[in-house]
Amino acid sequence: MSAPTDPLSILHEVFGYPAFRGQQAQIVAHVAGGGDALVLMPTGGGKSLCYQVPAIARHRAGRGVTVVVSPLIALMHDQVSALEELGVHASFLNSTLDSQDASAVERELRAGRLVLLYAAPERILTPRFLAMLDSLHERGLLSLFAIDEAHCVSQWGHDFREEYLGLSVLHERFASVPRIALTATADAHTRADIVERLQLAGAHSYISSFDRPNIRYRIVEKDEPRKQLLRFLHDEHDGDAGIVYCQTRKKVDETAAALVAEGLTALPYHAGLDASVRRSHQDRFLREDGIVMVATIAFGMGIDKPDVRFVAHLDLPKNIEGYYQETGRAGRDGAPADAWMAYGLADVVNQRRMIDESEAGEDFKRLQRGKLDALLALAEAHDCRRVRLLAYFGEHSQPCGNCDNCLQPPATWDATEAARKALSCVYRFQQHGGMSFGAVHLIDVLRGKPTDKVAQHQHDRLSTFGIGADVSEAQWRSVLRQLIALGYLRAEGEFNTLALAESSREVLRGQVQLLLRVPAAAPKRSERSRTARGDKTPPLPLDEAARQRFDALKAWRAEVARAHNLPAFVVFHDATLAQMAREQPGSLDGLAEISGVGAKKLRDYGDDILRVLQG
Repeated sequence: MSAPTDPLSILHEVFGYPAFRGQQAQIVAHVAGGGDALVLMPTGGGKSLCYQVPAIARHRAGRGVTVVVSPLIALMHDQVSALEELGVHASFLNSTLDSQDASAVERELRAGRLVLLYAAPERILTPRFLAMLDSLHERGLLSLFAIDEAHCVSQWGHDFREEYLGLSVLHERFASVPRIALTATADAHTRADIVERLQLAGAHSYISSFDRPNIRYRIVEKDEPRKQLLRFLHDEHDGDAGIVYCQTRKKVDETAAALVAEGLTALPYHAGLDASVRRSHQDRFLREDGIVMVATIAFGMGIDKPDVRFVAHLDLPKNIEGYYQETGRAGRDGAPADAWMAYGLADVVNQRRMIDESEAGEDFKRLQRGKLDALLALAEAHDCRRVRLLAYFGEHSQPCGNCDNCLQPPATWDATEAARKALSCVYRFQQHGGMSFGAVHLIDVLRGKPTDKVAQHQHDRLSTFGIGADVSEAQWRSVLRQLIALGYLRAEGEFNTLALAESSREVLRGQVQLLLRVPAAAPKRSERSRTARGDKTPPLPLDEAARQRFDALKAWRAEVARAHNLPAFVVFHDATLAQMAREQPGSLDGLAEISGVGAKKLRDYGDDILRVLQG
């Protein structure tokens, strides 16, 4: 009997899921029927199924191979491993293969036996690869193009990759082959760019909700950020897997070393490390429990690890797209996760400078400033973080009740008069000696602090000396951060000295009101522990006997994963094991009803699982 080609049967037989989620069914039906599609779906929303199910259906119908454009080697390896575990014949072509292995893959490709082939855009665009596609197309064996991480094609996006621009050749050369472009992050401008550059004007667009309700968003003002990070990890995520993002390689190395010194299992990851070291660290992160990866944004795209319990930022990202993409790597399994960020005045100054000093055109700089402004507004917000985050992507929502501002609404104060004092003091510096000074000295003068530098420049004689003594240092930092963020102050030169912008007159004249959040003190340990969440708890509530079965299943899964050289989640997700443990099926038929148990996994592992469940 031939294998079924209808998508729902494939979903159940191969992947072990009873039903599609959200828009998946519409997307799969459209693409399996030969239509083009642009798919925006949040991380963990099931984007891969949107092209994998049509790929299987079209291959079974004799239409040949689906070529998946993927930007990262690690993503290709993980996806292929997972598909082979499911009994789907898939492979990749990349630089990790020697000539013999690459030739074997090409033979499978030419013979039409592969269901999916993963390759990077630069390889796909080579004359040799295009010639292979020509041959397949002539024989009717080129089924579908899936372009993953499609936002990379947009110069307006947060992760532009020039090699993606050449992918328009797929439509020009193989116009009859359907294409599906997928991304988790793209604002309206980037979406329009994707459609134009990939020639997807006739494609159906499917835009899912950007909401990740299981992620708790928290943003704190920097105050010894490494200590803040350690408190967050020790008090709330001890033993959990997570990612800490830093802006520079040096900071990655220093932060990883500091976490190791505090007893955490932390690994660095950045482009300055040897490729073999990066690969080893990524493999450990995927295969071991409780690893904290400290990384630049070079790490993370396409990481399928479902049980990342937190993503922490020690530096401000460039824009909301980057923030959303990076925080979205937490909680892919749907269980509670944290997105925690510390940011301060230096972050605002550095990001502004990087835009101003870049060699990009003025239109691009203006767009990037707008994107940064939106992120700063999110960081300084007094209201629901999630409402603001979703609004950026054009999605209306209600207060979530799960972000820091909803759980502990911040106190606010009218900082208008303080802002006028700060700007007046900057003006007095210029009048007094024609020099500019940085934020630390400005705050010292405003608070009337008799430092050596104050005495050296005779700034204790200024009319603004001590006029802000009633405002705390933390509040002054907040005022200056907001003034720079809003463009009333500029940070200039190597030492970040402050100068008035033309628009500062509006504040000095009292035409602008500044309402700022009061810097919050760190919560006491008892308060933090009440909200602490970790992956020690299984995804479903289990009684004691079921919990013991869950632990036994995890131990069995670890052995299988080691034996097959796979990450444990590729064998089965925690949610699948938890459902097995709770329902305790006593037969293969019963086990087949568990979500995530497909036909091949039932054949390969069913008897062993039943033995584990029976104790």
